Formats: sequence, C-alpha cells, structure tokens
Amino acid sequence: MSRTMSAVLVLADGTKFRGISIGAPGLTTGEVVFNTSMTGYQEILTDPSYTKQIVTLTYPHIGNVGVNPEDIESDRVYASGLIIRDLAMINSNFRSEQTLSEYLKANRIVAIANIDTRKLTRHLREHGSQAGCIIAESDDDKKAHAEAKAFPGLSGMDLAKVV
Repeated sequence: MSRTMSAVLVLADGTKFRGISIGAPGLTTGEVVFNTSMTGYQEILTDPSYTKQIVTLTYPHIGNVGVNPEDIESDRVYASGLIIRDLAMINSNFRSEQTLSEYLKANRIVAIANIDTRKLTRHLREHGSQAGCIIAESDDDKKAHAEAKAFPGLSGMDLAKVV
C-alpha cells in the first residue's frame, strides 16, 4: 500500500470508528457482523452466507498468509465489506498470489483497518446487530450515518436470488 487513505465506519445508531482504507474506494452498507476465527479470512469473504454483511474479524492480525485461488469458497466475494484491526503488510505463504489489500481492491470490496474490533464487537453484542456504512478514502461521517440508517436490513430479504 503506497499511501494511506482515511476511512470511516458509522453504525446506524451513530457510533463512529475512524481508520484507514485497505480495499476499494467508495462506500458500502450492510449488516455489521463479527467472526471470531483466527484464520480463514478468504473463505469468510467468499462464503455466500455473508451476503449483504460487513464482516468484522476479531483476530487482531489479518492478511499474513495472503490470498490464493485454492481457498475461495465460491465464484466471488459475497461479503459487502471488511473491518479489521491490523493489516499485515507482508504475506508469508508459498501459495500466496496476492496480498489481502490487492485482493480486496481487485474485487471492489470496501474495507477498513486500524479499528478497535474488540470495542466494535462488544458494542454489537450489547446493542444487537445493526446496519453500518464504511466510506473509504473519505471521512464523511454524516453521509456514512445516513447511508447506514437507510440500509433496509436483511429481514424479509430474498437472498437466494442474489447468491
């Protein structure tokens, strides 16, 4: 990553987290969820069950094994976005073909790092799941909040048509 771009995550209840963009520019909305796995970020991103969800990975160091074609679960990335604490700048795996950041950009996935994922996870656990918006390469928290509040939610949504 040659230069650091700002990013912001805002939940529907107005809770804000500032970080850096590690994926595609732009914005994404979805239901913010968390996953406590220590490994398998590539499988998580390509798992159809994460459709319309922004996934928070609670393990603090993500990306150290890079990305490879053998570890995908489906034909594309289904998660709407990714939230992590710390992105590994060097990947170390003989099968790696891309860094996680390169993979996210190539698949047009908005993602944010340098987030206190423990604090975010506790917030979601205590206040329930809710919509959120990540805006990458901007820190327009008012726009992010409006987008998060406008997300229709997953209840009643026919995701079978999407996956």
